[in-house]
Amino acid sequence: MSTRRPLIAGNWKMNGVGADALTLAQGIAAKRKAEPNVPADLLICPPFTLIAEIAKAVAGSGVAVGGQDCHAKVSGAHTGDISAVMLKDAGAAYVIVGHSERRADHGETDAVVKAKAAAVHAAGLVAIICIGETLAQRDAGQTIEVNRSQLLGSLPDGADAANTVIAYEPVWAIGTGRVATPEQAQEVHAAIRAELTTRLGAAVSSKLRILYGGSMKPDNAKVLLALPDVDGGLIGGASLKADDFWACAKASE
Repeated sequence: MSTRRPLIAGNWKMNGVGADALTLAQGIAAKRKAEPNVPADLLICPPFTLIAEIAKAVAGSGVAVGGQDCHAKVSGAHTGDISAVMLKDAGAAYVIVGHSERRADHGETDAVVKAKAAAVHAAGLVAIICIGETLAQRDAGQTIEVNRSQLLGSLPDGADAANTVIAYEPVWAIGTGRVATPEQAQEVHAAIRAELTTRLGAAVSSKLRILYGGSMKPDNAKVLLALPDVDGGLIGGASLKADDFWACAKASE
């Protein structure tokens, strides 16, 4: 198991309204308060509309709140967008950038992701930079090169272990029920770590957390979190149930 403190991050995606969302957040916070010694950092990333209310609801519980995306600009004529500064103002401490769904649905390039990550850093927040290959790319033997290219293209200057987290998300394993084998996950995480060492130096790379983001859930979290270069999870479906999300956190013990 990694010596880095695991980060268990819940990406709620476009899910959650009203009292139900608040109940979910409070349920997670209650579990954290009841078992504060579980050795993992907890983060939930709800839709923008819920960040301020949830940040207040979980304040002091040890559960952090983050945004799912941001614009690269601080402000301006960008209808429908939100800036990292606005997210910070609402109570966010982290921002996910470059999620595969953003890359696919909105055509976000590495350059766009890099600019967004830089904006997150400028706002004093932590950027969770997502990278990952499609099934076609994996079948073509391009897994390592695709992830290396996305990492180098998406990582802004000034990235370090305090302001950056990398999330490896095999696109073919997101929401499909398929999961990379432990060997596959470790191979890619180790390759990412090696590239970070080349880019940022061994001292930074040894502390920077790399999350697994491909259908982590209670029944596989223990095995994945035990891998030497897996430092937590970016969790989708399992983050929408407090018991499941907490089970993933408990798997870090």
